[in-house]
Amino acid sequence: MLENDLIKDKRSLVMSEIMTPDMVNFHGTVHGGSILSLLDKVAYACAARYSGKLIVTLSVDQVVFKQPIYVGELVIFHASVNYVGNTSMEVGIRVVAENLLTHEARHTNTCYFTMVAVDENRKPTRIPKLELHNDAQKRRYEEALLRKEARLKISS
Repeated sequence: MLENDLIKDKRSLVMSEIMTPDMVNFHGTVHGGSILSLLDKVAYACAARYSGKLIVTLSVDQVVFKQPIYVGELVIFHASVNYVGNTSMEVGIRVVAENLLTHEARHTNTCYFTMVAVDENRKPTRIPKLELHNDAQKRRYEEALLRKEARLKISS
């Protein structure tokens, strides 16, 4: 995909951050809370970019840290808007840690944020409908619908 195509595609983004010593926990790996904070920023950026609205976090699906992340690694967050309702949307984020010396890359976790667009009075506001252009987008949409239905069953 060309750079202009990435800029035009407002449904996704990639952000990255070097893990620094101030992020370390008592085990010598990057603290999960540091990653969660970065995930929330990525979800916000992706949702705000797509909708052109102010965004608040409604919920985060289970976050499982499959592998540790180490100081000095580059963590790359691949985010996409998978589903859009009237005022809310699901943002999926795939996290990859890369050792910059060996170039080894590891998928460390995937999670899903539900974000809500709000107006200046913090009231939910409508967002543009999601257009699905390829099989991957359609698959993500269908999987997001299943997650939404599961969340609604749990909350009722």
